[in-house]
Amino acid sequence: MREPVTACIALGANLGDARQTVRQALHDLDQLSGCEVRSTSRLYRTAPWQAQGPDFVNAVAHITTTLTAPDLLRSLQALELMAGRERPYLNAPRTLDLDILLYGAGHIDSPALTVPHPRMWQRAFVLYPLADVWPEGVTPQDLQRVQDQAIEVMT
Repeated sequence: MREPVTACIALGANLGDARQTVRQALHDLDQLSGCEVRSTSRLYRTAPWQAQGPDFVNAVAHITTTLTAPDLLRSLQALELMAGRERPYLNAPRTLDLDILLYGAGHIDSPALTVPHPRMWQRAFVLYPLADVWPEGVTPQDLQRVQDQAIEVMT
């Protein structure tokens, strides 16, 4: 059995009942073999970033996993497919988007996966929920860099 690794997963959706889809994905993530959700952020509403369609519902889950990063990616992609994810073109609206933001202290740069996520520090919809679950990892300066991007906590 592999030693557990902590990871942070970004969740987003902007088609259908996006709020329910993200909540279901958080539950499904906790049910994945080899994964345990340790904490989840609040839900946030954001306008599409370099994309189109309705507003997004975003969250971040802090997990522990015994899966390798490639196996975790495959499991996340399976959850996306179960939620009806299609990829007709780059940045298309989506029923569910799951991204590995952080995988332990690992740095991965492969054609299939880059960790830490290469654009996470540029996106309010990632940094605000990430700060909910990993406050020591997101600085006030990080949040200040994205302060011009509209983001709203959902109730």
